[in-house]
Amino acid sequence: GDLDITDGLDSDDSSTSGKQVVVAVCAMSKKSQSKPMKEILTRLQEFEYIRMVVIGEDIILHQPVENWPLCDCLISFHSKGFPLDKAIQYAQLRQPYVINNLHMQFDIQDRRRVYAILEQEGIEIPRYAVLDRDSLDPKQHELVESEDHVEVNGIVFNKPFVEKPVSAEDHNIYIYYPTSAGGGSQRLFRKIGSRSSVYSPESRVRKTGSFIYEDFMPTDGTDVKVYTVGPDYAHAEARKSPALDGKVERDSDGKEIRYPVILSNGEKLLSRKVCLAFKQTVCGFDLLRANGKSFVCDVNGFSFVKNSNKYYDDCAKILGNMILRELAPQLHIPWSVPFQLDDPPIVPTTFGKMMELRCVTAVIRHGDRTPKQKMKVEVRHQKFFEIFEKYDGYRYGHIKLKRPKQLQEILDIARSLLAEIQTKAADSEIEEKQSKLEQLKSVLEMYGHFSGINRKVQMKYQPKGRPRGSSSDDADAPKEPSLVLILKWGGELTPAGRIQAEELGRFFRCMYPGGQSRHPGVNEEGPGAQGLGLLRLHSTFRHDLKIYASDEGRVQMTAAAFAKGLLALEGELTPILVQMVKSANTNGLLDNDCDSSKVQNMAKARLHELMQIDREFTAEDRAAINPGNAISINLAMNFVKNPVQCCARVHSLIRSLLAVVAVKCEDPKTRDSVLYHGETWEMMGRRWGKIEKDFCTKNKSYDISKIPDIYDCIKYDLQHNQHTLQFDQVEELYITAKYLADIVIPQEYGLTVHEKLTIGQGICTPLLKKIRADLQRNIEEAGVNRLNPLYSYGVSSPGRHVRTRLYFTSESHVHSLLTVLRHGLINQLTDEQWRRAMEYVSMVSELNYMAQIVIMLYEDPMKDVEAEDRFHVELHFSPGVNCCVQKNLPPGPGFRPHSRNESVTSKNASGDEEPTSRIDEENDTEEEGSSLSNSASLHHTPIKLLYHGEQQTNGSASSGLIAGSQTKERRTRKVKSSSPIPIGSCHTVSGHEAMDLAKRLSEELAAQQQQQMLLQQLQNQPQQLQQQQQQQDQQQCGSLGTTFDGLGQQQQRSLSPDTEPRARSFEHPQPVGHHHQQRHADHHQQQEPHHHHHFHHHRHQASQHHHRPCVRTLRTKYAAEHPEKNHSRGEGRAGSDFSQQHQQQT
Repeated sequence: GDLDITDGLDSDDSSTSGKQVVVAVCAMSKKSQSKPMKEILTRLQEFEYIRMVVIGEDIILHQPVENWPLCDCLISFHSKGFPLDKAIQYAQLRQPYVINNLHMQFDIQDRRRVYAILEQEGIEIPRYAVLDRDSLDPKQHELVESEDHVEVNGIVFNKPFVEKPVSAEDHNIYIYYPTSAGGGSQRLFRKIGSRSSVYSPESRVRKTGSFIYEDFMPTDGTDVKVYTVGPDYAHAEARKSPALDGKVERDSDGKEIRYPVILSNGEKLLSRKVCLAFKQTVCGFDLLRANGKSFVCDVNGFSFVKNSNKYYDDCAKILGNMILRELAPQLHIPWSVPFQLDDPPIVPTTFGKMMELRCVTAVIRHGDRTPKQKMKVEVRHQKFFEIFEKYDGYRYGHIKLKRPKQLQEILDIARSLLAEIQTKAADSEIEEKQSKLEQLKSVLEMYGHFSGINRKVQMKYQPKGRPRGSSSDDADAPKEPSLVLILKWGGELTPAGRIQAEELGRFFRCMYPGGQSRHPGVNEEGPGAQGLGLLRLHSTFRHDLKIYASDEGRVQMTAAAFAKGLLALEGELTPILVQMVKSANTNGLLDNDCDSSKVQNMAKARLHELMQIDREFTAEDRAAINPGNAISINLAMNFVKNPVQCCARVHSLIRSLLAVVAVKCEDPKTRDSVLYHGETWEMMGRRWGKIEKDFCTKNKSYDISKIPDIYDCIKYDLQHNQHTLQFDQVEELYITAKYLADIVIPQEYGLTVHEKLTIGQGICTPLLKKIRADLQRNIEEAGVNRLNPLYSYGVSSPGRHVRTRLYFTSESHVHSLLTVLRHGLINQLTDEQWRRAMEYVSMVSELNYMAQIVIMLYEDPMKDVEAEDRFHVELHFSPGVNCCVQKNLPPGPGFRPHSRNESVTSKNASGDEEPTSRIDEENDTEEEGSSLSNSASLHHTPIKLLYHGEQQTNGSASSGLIAGSQTKERRTRKVKSSSPIPIGSCHTVSGHEAMDLAKRLSEELAAQQQQQMLLQQLQNQPQQLQQQQQQQDQQQCGSLGTTFDGLGQQQQRSLSPDTEPRARSFEHPQPVGHHHQQRHADHHQQQEPHHHHHFHHHRHQASQHHHRPCVRTLRTKYAAEHPEKNHSRGEGRAGSDFSQQHQQQT
């Protein structure tokens, strides 16, 4: 620009400049010529009485200070290579007004001094200790390092903790993670290209140099940078924390993306204190917002905001006024600080009947896991007793060993005892236990490293040996003390499970406003272009997100993978887990209560008795086992017929499978094949051998409690190992075990409604209370990070928050919550819509991996505060991913009560009909049973939550949500995905969006009127036409084996409004997302297609129908965008007229 860079020769021309104040900038040229500096100096030049001079770097470095130009005011600051001592000499020589104190800039270069000053000023900082290896005092550098903590000068820091070099110029900061989260460390550094940190498996701290150790503060993955200009002005902005995944987000100009933030009053006071304590008028520092408090973790000294014109204007105005006030009192310049908004004005522009999303609460089951396994062995060797004593076992009678070091000790014992057997030095008892010791050794050696997430050893003391009959091993054991060693392993998230969770996270974004792009480009691939509304929302602090997970490793890793997809993170899961996922167990959220477990044990005992009958089920048996008359259990009982014979068949199939495994294990061609997740043939043989032995008891009865384990194992092997195993009867074993499990698993949570509610309440009362609090809590509280709407663009309704609470847990909590919602919420007899939703839930046989229940709260800000229909609640439900076999998922009825359907669609399409033929249901690619009502398609069938699937053979079945009960879309049978969240009509639009919408609506109004006439004609068509069409559809659906690719052609068939299956994503106009289909078809073949389409597809309807005006899209669009028309059909209630259809209950 037009700024002077002086060579020092004009040192005394200020005398000629009349009343001008000369302001000199003394800094390295990289800083003084930077864009923010030029922007601010250009604005300072506009002050009538100020003249700017920039002292050149050459003068600073090579000329004595006496030759430097004169000035009245000095802006000088340190950066790499700057001679701070010379600047201090110059200031002492010329005595200018100094903007940023120079002596204090030495302190800012030493983190020890920075922390000491912050402490003196009473500013909150993380708990810390200094390890000063430069000190002569040995007490200043005592370090004791353990696996999960360090002790610095007597102060203990548990992982995760942060290790910072004492020099502020050294940006190599390391964060160390606990072994429970996977261990290792995140290494932060000065940005290089697009990276600001990298994950390392190294878990040990650095042994040379001096460091500050401090507690790691969990901040939900964002840092706040604050920039002061004097004590009364602070600009704050957020960026993604470099510790999260190390990828720097950059905008189109290559600058790191940052988002403006509003500081609370407490934080403004804090920035004033920092500015005054360090005597730096222009000062940047870092804030961490954690646990409801704000902590200062770094003070950087002189720094400007990049790319904010408002900041440049404010900064220049404040600095100019400050300088003139100090140096030119005779000019009587009125001094004013630019006005700073405390609270954003909320002026959402709504168009039509839009609702605003306020809260999303979801309870989600973990992803695909390896089978859980357990082995018990009685041990008496002295080495085991030594370990038991070492970990204080005699005090409690038992110990649990999970840490890598502890597991290593057990492994060492197993190895040494096996070595004794080899050398014949072992006693006979150890030789008897040889196979168990080998299993112990192979399980502990399984991955070449220990992560405490997936294995544990328990030991229990038996003062008189093992009680008789408790083991199938050795009933007549001697009566001396022994230990029972119980090894548990497995149950860990598989790579497929990670992919499921991450994909679900990505598609989950589409449930938020702005999550479905209105004008999808032809090349937009997958969900990358989707869900940007949530990402922008999260970055601007208007999104209050918390993720909770129970403490099992598979659940925590599912939560981390989901967060990775939801927030578009990259890299390892460990850093994400530590920063984003909170443990739900700390507050008892996911604890069970013991009273309900007594009821559950009684229910299990009764069920096991009822399943021991060697005859076909009678009507009395059915009433006893399935008093609630659940459709899925009735279907399973029809298949099973005689439970004892069915169990015998399963037992013989398991024996056949074991024979195949034995052959593969010996065959040189297959012996070295690697099974999924590193399992060996021997381990697979042991896994099934134990099940086979435990399932059939000595008196030839069957242990029903093993059925869930059998189903678990066969589902896993079918999905992941069948290509290697090649067991011909695998599908028969899977289907038979699944039908048995469909009876046993749901009924273990109680047989009668009363039992189910008692057990369900006992398991999930703390969670229910928390969900209620999430929905009721006033979202405007001051403590949440709030966005400054003056800076933010593209987010509707500035100043409002969306609260998201995600609870990841195991199957028992999802079952229990679903039970409580089913039987404790609404009377089915009086609410037709709820009855249909419940009918769908009754057809769902299994809550598979990633099953989810989602509750969404909407608000209509236009309604009176006390009005009952100001708020609208939707319930969504998905049974989760779907296996590769047996895809006859239950069809769901439409979501509108029969009486209303009549007014909108032809009589036969009332939504009450089931598919006319079982072929539809069995058919692999079928698209939902065409006779199902269209009604759903008319109004965005509410929600479907999603789910799309996983790699390998796990497709996803997603499903419909109970949308407001309603929905139920049917596990989306097959391809289907039910429709997207009705965000279409339920979000607030602002500014340009509203104008766009209005313009598009007016252009399309004429077309809609024509469509209305066409609809009228179609509705009056005779029923026969529809029935004929149904038959044709069924023929087209083809036979069971149709592949996913075949689906592609079927999708192209022309649709009439009455044949079109409801809520099916795949029938959408081609432009809307056909690319997804092809991609997944190639990739997943027989899997269930991913559901994600629904979201986009339905969202796009509004803007897309003109590509190929299919009646259904217009209808949906019209309903969505003219809610008031729906009102005339008697649909008003619960918030927006449109969205209410789905949910009758609020």
